[in-house]
Amino acid sequence: MHRRLFPRTLALVALVAAAATAGAPGATAEAPAPAVTRLNATIDAILANPALAGAQASVVVADTATGETLYDRNGDRRLVPASNTKLLTSTAAMALLGPQHRFTTDVRASGQRQADRVAGNLYLRGGGDPTMLAADYDALAAQVAAQGVRVVVGNLVADDTRYDRTRLGPDWTWDDEPWYYAAQVSALTVAPDTDYDAGTVIVHAAPGARAGAKPVITTTPPTGYLRFDNRATTVAGGETSISFEREHGSNTIVVTGQIAAGDDPASDWVTVWEPTGYAADVFRSALSRHGVRVLGRTVLGQATPAGTAPVARHDSMPLAELMVPFLKLSNNGHAEVLTKEIGRVVSGSGTWSAGLAAITRYVADAGMDTGTLRQRDGSGLSRRNLVPAGEFVDLLAAVRSEPWFDTWYAALPIAGQPERFVGGTLRSRMQGTPAAGRVHAKTGSLTGVSGLSGYATDADGRVLAFSILLNNYLASSVKGLEDQIAIALASYSEKSVSTAKLAPPAAPSSAPAPEDVECSWVKPIAC
Repeated sequence: MHRRLFPRTLALVALVAAAATAGAPGATAEAPAPAVTRLNATIDAILANPALAGAQASVVVADTATGETLYDRNGDRRLVPASNTKLLTSTAAMALLGPQHRFTTDVRASGQRQADRVAGNLYLRGGGDPTMLAADYDALAAQVAAQGVRVVVGNLVADDTRYDRTRLGPDWTWDDEPWYYAAQVSALTVAPDTDYDAGTVIVHAAPGARAGAKPVITTTPPTGYLRFDNRATTVAGGETSISFEREHGSNTIVVTGQIAAGDDPASDWVTVWEPTGYAADVFRSALSRHGVRVLGRTVLGQATPAGTAPVARHDSMPLAELMVPFLKLSNNGHAEVLTKEIGRVVSGSGTWSAGLAAITRYVADAGMDTGTLRQRDGSGLSRRNLVPAGEFVDLLAAVRSEPWFDTWYAALPIAGQPERFVGGTLRSRMQGTPAAGRVHAKTGSLTGVSGLSGYATDADGRVLAFSILLNNYLASSVKGLEDQIAIALASYSEKSVSTAKLAPPAAPSSAPAPEDVECSWVKPIAC
């Protein structure tokens, strides 16, 4: 596929030409403008912070209009990008699937229809929708009942064959498995809330009737798909400290700790083992509530045969709307579903390998040098992802010409904007600074890994593309250093003629955030 040249590449070509001209007889090299010199000195001072001693930093800033590279520190060094990886996945999804792409979940019947009886099976066919709520399955069941169906003689078949059966991403660590940001991926799943945390259930523990009693366990949505090993206790005094953890390879959730009498229920999000069965359980219960009896058993993973009759259908929100919870909250499940959906739509194979191959082709066409990077999943949870900051900047510059750019740009987290679905993972950062409302960027966090890549509108109104990747640090957090750089970019002006070195801008303190994961991955929400 032809690789186009975009602003940062063109800027490098211009710099080479300028250097050649400067070496010609009688030529004089043009000194950097004072404002650029000062910006470089400011970012250098920020990166000299002791918190980065022994760490690696890759930082690039470019003017998206002119292609001028304003700052480059190790821009070609491959580092772990964490959730900055979602920049590749989300742009490819918008380009290859289209902003109006929807996921369809439908119900079909086999066998002859005899009055209110279906003589064959009822098929619940998943289309990959990561936003399916229990209420949506209830609405599907209501459509089945409205068709006059009261009895299904055969089985309830849960068809998840749009994607393959590989549930967990390549290279994901085993200790992430119970937690909601590492949920299993299926073409048929359930989200318990309007953050659309597909493949998870919210578990609640309320105090028992008296001290010494076990807490009362409930779930959102209600489901019989889980088993609870309740080892927790209600206490008369003291602090509530409840933990929920799913055992590997099962849907047994172990509840430990204590809850104080009179306290509100303690809650947490836990992944389920095999989301297809979870969706089937929720739907079968909904059918029962609407007076539809399935006489057979529940069967998982069989494809819907040709010739079945349509009974009910649900279409998801368009992809343009899904971008908001996906990017604002850094939703890993959405990234992985989109990767498999890209593979299915582009090549007919709903697999990670097919999806990643298509994403690679798209970002190469958009100007990234894919020979310098490696993408192993859609979300960035894999530590084998490697991307140089300069390549992110090339992508960020290129997609500004895409017809869907404005929608995608608005879906990025926005610094210092307190509304959760506006500021997203940046809502508590850079408040009250020149960066507030003027930095749209994707965050990224793993232990020893932090990233911030996106756009800053500077004091002159120019849009700067930037990428900050920090790896192998031992400090508890380096988010404040990223914020300082972003504030410096939002404050940058070429109209300034001062050559004095600027002190690094102060970044206001924000609410404590986890050091090793995105703040939105901690429930209750930490950002």
